[in-house]
Amino acid sequence: MQSEAALLVKELNESFRTGKTKSYEWRVSQLKSIEKMVVEREKDICEALYKDLSKPEFEAFVSEIAMVKSSCKEALKELKHWMKPEKAKTSMETYPSSAEIVSEPLGAVLVISTWNYPFSLSVKPVIGAITAGNATVLKPSEIAPATSSLLSKLFEEYLDRSAVRVVEGDVPQTTALLEQKWDKIFYTGSPRVGRIIMTAAAKHLTPVVLELGGKCPAVIDSDVDLQVTARRIVAGKWQANNGQACISVDYIITTKDFAPKLIDALRKGIEECFGTDPMESKDISRIVSSNHFSRLQSLMDEYKVYNKIVVGGQRNQKELKIAPTIFLDVPGDSQLMQEEIFGPLLPIITVENVKDSIDLINSKPKPLAAYLFTNNDKLKNYFVQSVSSGGMAINDTVLHVTVSSLPFGGVGESGMGSYHGKFSFDAFSHKKAVLYRSFSGDSSVRYPPYTPEKQKLIKAVMNGGIFNIILALMGWSRD
Repeated sequence: MQSEAALLVKELNESFRTGKTKSYEWRVSQLKSIEKMVVEREKDICEALYKDLSKPEFEAFVSEIAMVKSSCKEALKELKHWMKPEKAKTSMETYPSSAEIVSEPLGAVLVISTWNYPFSLSVKPVIGAITAGNATVLKPSEIAPATSSLLSKLFEEYLDRSAVRVVEGDVPQTTALLEQKWDKIFYTGSPRVGRIIMTAAAKHLTPVVLELGGKCPAVIDSDVDLQVTARRIVAGKWQANNGQACISVDYIITTKDFAPKLIDALRKGIEECFGTDPMESKDISRIVSSNHFSRLQSLMDEYKVYNKIVVGGQRNQKELKIAPTIFLDVPGDSQLMQEEIFGPLLPIITVENVKDSIDLINSKPKPLAAYLFTNNDKLKNYFVQSVSSGGMAINDTVLHVTVSSLPFGGVGESGMGSYHGKFSFDAFSHKKAVLYRSFSGDSSVRYPPYTPEKQKLIKAVMNGGIFNIILALMGWSRD
């Protein structure tokens, strides 16, 4: 396995050194191939997602296929502009001169993706790597085997195999890949594995982007449109892969007085979306595997929380289904409030005053996303200024990730680095600083021997101000 991984990296580096991935034409050809692949094989992609997660076709299209199409479309439209060197200002010390920032590809990069959105979270980082001109290896998640197998076949069929590859497998294959020297590693997954990735990367001083997760809070004020708020919470929790999303609402904070009204509205919202028996609904994903089902079941059955369920609680281990489940006032030291839930369980924590929610959020590691529902402008500003998170949405959930002009990424425990839109191009590029000078304007003041006159002039130049420079040239000084 080690030798196969080493040979793969060698081949990709050789391909990169030919310079073909750097050309605008190659990048465009690969983006168009991805676009064609998604259009022609949409049915196959939806079927794979259904096999892995029972993902509804509507959800598969919106959150996976359409997201990849949109990324391709934007990259094709903007690539020439992204690749163009960016002019930079120069200083008096370098006069006469010009400068620019050149975006150059890093080399051979590794993308390790995850299972919850196994198509879009695999292909979108690869789009970023290709737009930046890199040779790329994708390692899809083995926990979504149907999508992993399909990605391997599709990349082989549609993309340039000499510069873009897929490696399937589980821990041994991933370990072998991580032993190699890459020019960048992009990982989406859990903080636990993120630490393993970062440790492996440190051995070769390889830079990383880590798209992790965390406990994403939603604070709900009492002045909101309750029906709209409940529907948007349902969308940002159970419509988001049945809670198996890094940006889904992990827990709610609201006031004691408002909690009963909110619970009733959420109950109605769940029924409107998934029927009176959500276990029979075809519009909600199943739990990805028996291991994850067991983990969620143990969270539900913990002695501190099992009697706190106010909505849902049904489960079917054989079909890997858990109904949307709401808990009220679970203890802060319960597992539900200590670890990222990543499933259909939603605790509601109550406080006396909605502003008290800020301290509760800030007592935990920084989340990937934070949400606030309110009509109070002062509270909006206070929340934005006081809560540190990867991203934020006010009066909605998850939609901020669809805005390509916003960076998507974490902070602290929820990750490092960002992507989407041009941020994806930048994530896989080196920003090279270039200064241009001619042979004219070569002043002797910068060279030895160092005289008092030279020192006065260089001080005047470096301190700035044309008046000081004139004084120094005339032999005068303000000192």
